[in-house]
Amino acid sequence: MGTYLERVIPHVFGKRVEKILQFEGGQSNPTYYFMDDKNNQFVLRKKPSGQLLPSAHAVEREYRVIKALAKTDVPVPPVYHLCTDHAVIGTPFYVMKYLQGRILTDIALPQCSPSERTAIYQELISVLARIHNVGLAGVGLADFGPAGNYYERQIGRWTKQYEGSKTKEIPEMDKLIKWLPNNIPTQKETTLVHGDFRLGNVMFHPTEPKIIAVLDWELSTLGHPYSDLSYLCLPYHTPAIATIPGFGNINLEKLGIPVESKIIELYCKLRSLPKISNWNYFIAFSLFRGAGIFQGIAKRAELGNASSANAKAIGAATALYAARGWEKAIQSDPFIQTQELFPFSPKFAPLRKKLLEFMDEHVYPNEETYAKQHNALPTRWAIPPIMEELKIKAKEAGLWNLWLPGVSGLTNLDYAPLCEIMGRSFIAPEIFNCSAPDTGNMEVLHRYGSPEQKEKYLKPLLEGKIRSAFCMTEPEVASSDASNIQTSIVRTDKGYLINGRKWWSSGAGDPRCSIFVLMGKTNPKAPAHLRQSMILVERDTPGVKILRTLSVFGYDDAPHGHSEIVFENVLVPLENMILGEGRGFEIAQGRLGPGRIHHCMRTIGTAERCLELMVRRIHQRRTFGKLIAEHGTIMQDVARSRMEIDQARLLVYRAAHAMDTMGNIVARDQIAMIKAVVPQMALKVIDRAIQAHGGAGVSSDFTLAYAYAGIRTLRLADGPDEVHERTVAQLEYQKQFSKL
Repeated sequence: MGTYLERVIPHVFGKRVEKILQFEGGQSNPTYYFMDDKNNQFVLRKKPSGQLLPSAHAVEREYRVIKALAKTDVPVPPVYHLCTDHAVIGTPFYVMKYLQGRILTDIALPQCSPSERTAIYQELISVLARIHNVGLAGVGLADFGPAGNYYERQIGRWTKQYEGSKTKEIPEMDKLIKWLPNNIPTQKETTLVHGDFRLGNVMFHPTEPKIIAVLDWELSTLGHPYSDLSYLCLPYHTPAIATIPGFGNINLEKLGIPVESKIIELYCKLRSLPKISNWNYFIAFSLFRGAGIFQGIAKRAELGNASSANAKAIGAATALYAARGWEKAIQSDPFIQTQELFPFSPKFAPLRKKLLEFMDEHVYPNEETYAKQHNALPTRWAIPPIMEELKIKAKEAGLWNLWLPGVSGLTNLDYAPLCEIMGRSFIAPEIFNCSAPDTGNMEVLHRYGSPEQKEKYLKPLLEGKIRSAFCMTEPEVASSDASNIQTSIVRTDKGYLINGRKWWSSGAGDPRCSIFVLMGKTNPKAPAHLRQSMILVERDTPGVKILRTLSVFGYDDAPHGHSEIVFENVLVPLENMILGEGRGFEIAQGRLGPGRIHHCMRTIGTAERCLELMVRRIHQRRTFGKLIAEHGTIMQDVARSRMEIDQARLLVYRAAHAMDTMGNIVARDQIAMIKAVVPQMALKVIDRAIQAHGGAGVSSDFTLAYAYAGIRTLRLADGPDEVHERTVAQLEYQKQFSKL
């Protein structure tokens, strides 16, 4: 080798190698220190000997990337030469300068003070951000790897490598191999990624918390930057195993080591990024990738060509990393467990993934935009422009009218989780044309409307060109008993003449609302449940007068609104009667079944988001010397909220599945249960979140007070709790008496 180096790098190398030693540690490319006869010091990295996987141990790529980065602010050692001639030492290798510095292998940094530990971890993140900020074209690395689809490629690569080096069955790895590629978050950024960025792969200045070289670029490529960041954060999620680092139960705050959230916060700041969504997915991927790496080490240990004496112990970590990865997958998406319990259709999973991505990309970022635009309009009863823009995007994405099985092809069970996702944002349901009361009114027209009614009213409603209101509740009577309704619908030679007063007609305040579905009495002498009918009334019909909009705990709910409306000698065409006279109760039951599923799942989505706000808040504030999150009573509130939400959700799924398989009539007890249970549950969760926020919880700075007001009205809408509990009790009597 000395003769070869004298020939190819005579400007830095003498005539012969005087001393050579292999560095300890490292499980991939063997690395050596050597010195020439002039006391010049070097490092050599080579491929391992023996049988190797085709794409593994590419020292040629290491050399290329290090050489390219010499032109940037990323600290790398000077490289001198790459040799691909196997005849020299048996495998390809490259030579670089030996640097004097510190390799800190213990992530707890026991030799450092708390302030030094903080500075070291901040420097790690700073350098990682610099790597990801490198302009690829400017350093000749634009073709260093394929652009885009990084996680698809990596999952495929590590799956293949795992399968090729498998020594035993690990069920969690099989689950990750199936789950990861089907749940990849949207990838919009391609950067240089190191592939193995960690404390032990950088060299620090001998005395300063400054990185002087990033080492071991074997796994570098073009990819998604969060893969590096999540890999660096793995010790926050794992115990220490052999030489594999893990924080376990270490008190990080006491040591001065930043917690994971601070690491992510600093990284985002250095790269001018918003917060990272779905972080647990990236951790799950990194654990899967780590398990794949460890499995390769285990296989090499079995074959006898591993480069470290710890290889066997490290290989045993494969199962642990796979198990932790599957845990993180479930944390990333707890719905994984639900999918194993209920028979969702094949259409469901792709739509759910698309909806989640749309919410992250378009809905949540525009909630503030919607509010600002609405407040800037000359009237509260106007539509912020962003709403129509987002509706167009939703149509283009194929996320339109998902609520209607006849259009979407989804079951009630399929739609329930999608509805929950929409319920996380006050603006989301309308964006997807899935908001009340339009969905209920469209349900009526879809099931019971005549062809002419469908063409005139259902079609523009499905297209999102108009909106609607449902007029049932009356101020003079207890409308929870629909037989009390007094609005009259009288047939004449010219049409139906309507007289009466309605209130809480939700949606009537919207300037786009052009059609009302009204329930009234057509035959006072008929049997009680045949007296009522439903009829279509156009908003601009003479005699329709909107007296006022009603507030809910002071909220006007504009531009949607809830109106009090007088119908005075309102004449509508005979063909506006839906299904026929006396069919109002029949229609109402068909309308309310799916509608109650929708209401309940949107409510669960609201409860989930309020719980998230609560958890975030209690980890930001301190009282009596510790985080609010560490107080026992608040932990109890969080635990109860989680249990109650999950219980309610499963009850709704059961009801939705019963509707799909047995029909609304048979499932009416379950439908009644969820309508009583879910709003009560959500109010408890929201109330706890308000309490955790203190004064901020009842202010308009957070959505909690508005959420509480909205959900509190849901205990009255579509029938108060008492009506549904009465139904459940009556049906329970029937079940019990049938046993006697």
